[in-house]
This record gives sequence, C-alpha cells and structure tokens, in this order.
Amino acid sequence: MDGKEKSTGKKKRIVVEPDGPYRVEGGIPLVNKVQVVSEYGEPLTWKTLNRIETGEEYSLCRCGHSSDFPFCDCTHAEIGFDGTETARTDTFEERKRDLPGGQGLVVKLDNYLCMGSGFCGNRLTNIRKMMSHTAEPSVRAEIIAMIERCPAGAYTYAMQEGEADIEPDLPEQIAVTVDITSDGPIRSAYWVTGNIPIERADGQPFEIRNRVTLCACGESRNKPLCDGRHRNLKSTRK
Repeated sequence: MDGKEKSTGKKKRIVVEPDGPYRVEGGIPLVNKVQVVSEYGEPLTWKTLNRIETGEEYSLCRCGHSSDFPFCDCTHAEIGFDGTETARTDTFEERKRDLPGGQGLVVKLDNYLCMGSGFCGNRLTNIRKMMSHTAEPSVRAEIIAMIERCPAGAYTYAMQEGEADIEPDLPEQIAVTVDITSDGPIRSAYWVTGNIPIERADGQPFEIRNRVTLCACGESRNKPLCDGRHRNLKSTRK
C-alpha cells in the first residue's frame, strides 16, 4: 500500500500486521511533529510541521527501513523483519503506581509505557522531585504541563484521590515524531492520540488510551510499543 488508497468506509483503528506494517483504517489524519527544545536541549513542547496526504486506508512502516517512510514499501519482507509482539495487553490501572508526596494533585506512573521522550523533567528538576512541593500551585501547574506533553501517557494525574484522570484534549491523529538531540534530529515514534483502537496481529485488542506511542524503527523490545530504542539508531536513520 502506498498511503493513497480509495475510501473503505471503515471505522478508525490501527491493525498490526504479522511481521509487517501498521494498517491504518478510517481515514485517520497523519501529521509530522517535532520536539521544541530549549537552548539546553530540554524538551518543551511539540510543533506540528505539516499534514501528510493519505487515503482512507494506508500502511505505516514498522521495520524502519522503508524508502517511502513513513509509508510501508514492503521492505520488511525483503529483510526478514521480526515483528513479534511482546507488549502486554493488561491495563494502565493494573500496572500504575501513585507517586508519593502529592498535595492537591495525584500523579500516577506506568513505567511500562515510557519511551524516554524527556518531558517529565529539565536540567533543574523533574516530576518526582517536585511531588514534595505540590502544596504550591505553581509547582502543580508545572507538573501538569509536563504530564500533558508526555506522548506515551506513562504519567497521568487527577486533582484528588478517587477522581478520574484528567487527560489533555488531543485529536484523533497519528503523528510521525522527531526528537531533537545533541546529535541533531532523529526519527522517533508514531504518536497515536484520541482514543484510537489498536489491534494486535493475533487479534487481541490493546487498552484504548488517549495517547500511546508505537515503534517506528523496528528495534523496540516492547513491540508494537516504542521503548526509546530508536535513539540507538540516530547515526543511520534520521
């Protein structure tokens, strides 16, 4: 598939093909996004560069070697890509733990989802360190801002114990992301937002979440989720 197929009228969903690409159905918008960083290299926010033209259904490269990236060109078949999925299908609620020390803010962390995007801290502090100072509203605001920029949704928050998590209002969208590092821009992950269903190759559904990151380099040990391993490939896949 080349990303320019005719309308299928299917519902929005992403299906992981066995040892192959992500099949995207339902006309989900595809965009390019890049990190905005400080002069110290600290991630600050995200910038949308452009929308990528697609059809109602298209296939995204999962092996990381397509010459038509982000679209699949079937290189996975030529290189014998092993796309075996190892990511768990349990839920955030089953895996998460509450960070201690919060006043007026409940912060939850699921390290299993982390892909190391770096929005949870800066050169001066990080979410864990700030938890003991959440009696100060400005500290709570900074923590909330960091959490809402986390693409993987590893962190969530609620204002009080027992209340539902508050999630940023994100569009139904897939973003092809780029990290900015000391060595320059590197291809990162597919950032899926807006509670889009994702289905494993064996038909098992993943928990539907407002935001999640899918591997785009083919090297994750937590397929199909991104585990940050793309940073090891920065010299060859920019």
